Amino acid sequence: MARAFLVVMDSLGIGGAPDAGGYFNGDLPDTGANTLGHIAAACAAGSADIGRSGPLHLPHLNALGLGAALHLASGARGAGLDSAPLGLWGVAEEISKGKDTPSGHWELAGLPVPWDWAYFPKTTPCFPADIVAEVTRLAGTDGILGNEHASGTEIIDRLGAAHQETGWPICYTSVDSVFQIAAHEETFGLDRLLGLCETLAPMLHARRIGRVIARPFTGSPGRYTRTANRHDYAIAPPGPTLLDRVKGAGRATYSIGKIRDIFAGRSVDHTVTGPDAALMDHLAAHVAKAADGSLTFANFVEFDSLYGHRRDVAGYARHLEWFDAKLGPILAALRPDDLMILTADHGNDPTWPGTDHTRERVPVLAKGPYTGQIGIRAFADVGASLADHLGIAMDGPGKSFLTRENGL
Repeated sequence: MARAFLVVMDSLGIGGAPDAGGYFNGDLPDTGANTLGHIAAACAAGSADIGRSGPLHLPHLNALGLGAALHLASGARGAGLDSAPLGLWGVAEEISKGKDTPSGHWELAGLPVPWDWAYFPKTTPCFPADIVAEVTRLAGTDGILGNEHASGTEIIDRLGAAHQETGWPICYTSVDSVFQIAAHEETFGLDRLLGLCETLAPMLHARRIGRVIARPFTGSPGRYTRTANRHDYAIAPPGPTLLDRVKGAGRATYSIGKIRDIFAGRSVDHTVTGPDAALMDHLAAHVAKAADGSLTFANFVEFDSLYGHRRDVAGYARHLEWFDAKLGPILAALRPDDLMILTADHGNDPTWPGTDHTRERVPVLAKGPYTGQIGIRAFADVGASLADHLGIAMDGPGKSFLTRENGL
């Protein structure tokens, strides 16, 4: 029985979102942002030669149609990304009003977000007094640190010592609909942090704040490091998703990375987490052993968390090349009737001012019994196509792009 794999390269936008002018990094609209295009240009210019060198080298993704998708989405041509596509390829654009993780993933799974997310103002302080009071009550502290928009790594470096001295949690947000709490795993306690976030989450969800995120870290002043024990407490999707449809059909569902968190644990049978290197090993294992008729849904977050938000062009390029090299054997191990779709949930152009996501179109690349160009499609069409491949009915706005011409 056919199997399906949906792999999200978190933040690998390819430019060209038609509504990018309505989304901002600070006062600058996202018009012109192009995560892949600008990385490729930096590599070709020799300005991303840290731990790597030369034009961006992505033979496996390029063979599936990555360079062609970049050109279709934005008109850009990336140096070294000019191979003729061998797979099924195209572009997707989002209709949900956000450039955040839940919006992108829910819509890829067939469910556009039916509401406007709530956000915190870019002021200091930025959180309402009743939220601050509830955090301090739950944490058993006299106050909080932060209470502002901030980069996660920067605010830990700046306030980590005060946090360890006072025991007060570090609370911050971003342009996304999130409330983030950072705390030291040893001095504050990991279980205490997770319990705080889990208990607080319903209050924030009732206000349409999409996620409460636990951001544990370790180390000492000047040497703080965020750990892999991050946990997202996300609002539950307001309707059925691809995971629900697959689970409802009696099939197995597998989560790799933070997928379980994004979907509030719903309709996920098995989950594995860890850094991207471990997740790649898990993806290979799932290709080898996942049950017939199953769906494996994976997110590789480090493109976004380690390189996009930190505006590290060379690091993003290195990670892309690492991902591509590891992907080759996995693609070769797919069964003839398997379908693997590789895509993204939003952009995060490391050449763009600011530190937030960018509103972009994303690539849709498929390895399986289908070939050809699918054009510019909706995010929800990805979920509809995976359901189609599995022979499962999928209600909602998505339309399958699998046709007789490309393999069915």
